[in-house]
Amino acid sequence: MSKENLKNLTTESASIYDNLDQMEVAELLQNINREDKTVPGAVEKCIPQIEKLVTLLVDRMKNGGRLFYIGAGTSGRLGILDASEIPPTYGADTGLIIGIISGGDKAIRSAVEAAEDDENQAWEDLKAFDINDKDTLIGIAASGRTPYVVGGLRKASENGLLTACITCNEASAITSVAQIPIVAVVGPEFVTGSTRMKAGTAQKLILNMISTTVMVKLGRVKGNKMVDMQLTNQKLVDRGTRMIMEELGRLDYESAKALLLQHGSVRKAILAYRNS
Repeated sequence: MSKENLKNLTTESASIYDNLDQMEVAELLQNINREDKTVPGAVEKCIPQIEKLVTLLVDRMKNGGRLFYIGAGTSGRLGILDASEIPPTYGADTGLIIGIISGGDKAIRSAVEAAEDDENQAWEDLKAFDINDKDTLIGIAASGRTPYVVGGLRKASENGLLTACITCNEASAITSVAQIPIVAVVGPEFVTGSTRMKAGTAQKLILNMISTTVMVKLGRVKGNKMVDMQLTNQKLVDRGTRMIMEELGRLDYESAKALLLQHGSVRKAILAYRNS
């Protein structure tokens, strides 16, 4: 893509604020916050596309499919963040939702030069997981033009996967290769081109919506409780104990805690108690 075309992307447009280096701290913070408030409105406009994706995704995952995220830089890190939080939050298998970043694990903490420019590498990375046509691939790219993501989505579609994308630019390359494009147009960034800001926030909100709704529809939530969460620290043990007390209504704290630790999850503890 030429510099001229890159400049025409909404995410690359000049900030509506100038002379940032001359602003006082309070003014900087207030203006950033003012811009951030516009993001949920942009995401709201995407709900019909998100609904379409989640509806198809749930059916596919009930039939053995997995969900993969691919991205570069901030977008890749957000996918990995979302995927990594699913097992502890919902007790799901670590292989159910998988995040992949261009450049590999090293790129989670530091940039890997030119990794995102290889349009063939994403599919190679995905093949390491024996990806197949039961699976779903979501490409995340604020610009909508990242070769790593565009190439991965194109190859996935050719191989029968359901594909979707999350981007912040209309009519970008990624929207032409994804079967379900999700486009949250958040406008120019506070710092021109810094898509870790509003674009990153929009992507994080959409990922939250997708994975949370999927987990709810797969039965990983009862009422409004994370009944399958992993008991990885004392805070979560305490939360689980109180869930059991609330649900059963007849156990003291220590008895509920003992039951939880014996069975390993809120769901299993309640089921065991009721079957005893």
